[in-house]
Amino acid sequence: MKTNYAFGLAALSLVALLGGTMLAHAQQSGISRKDLLQENLSAPGRQVVQVSVGFAPGASAARHSHPGEEVAYVLEGRIEYHIDGKPPDVLMPGDTVFIPAGVVHSARNLDENTRSTELATYIVERGKPLVQAAAP
Repeated sequence: MKTNYAFGLAALSLVALLGGTMLAHAQQSGISRKDLLQENLSAPGRQVVQVSVGFAPGASAARHSHPGEEVAYVLEGRIEYHIDGKPPDVLMPGDTVFIPAGVVHSARNLDENTRSTELATYIVERGKPLVQAAAP
């Protein structure tokens, strides 16, 4: 009986894990990410991570935060950023935004017919997940 209970508990845990992964993927539909760089820094416990983030037409990145600072540089399109405590800001190619560590934010491609892309650079705590989902 204990074996069946343990197997059942393991199966439920796997379903919960996969369900959470599918939900997170569904929330990020239309967002692509290409890892470009990940290196340890001389600052103890810190690393730099750089990624190219693509937004399909009209796509949104759900509210989230990072365990460190983010600097984003818009390469193409128009991206609207919502950073908690600040009014929304629309960035065009060549514009940048700084997001402090742990601050909840989201981003949305304002173009309904074209893709938007940003270069995001993070200075984050090593060993922590890069993205932490936040309540809607």
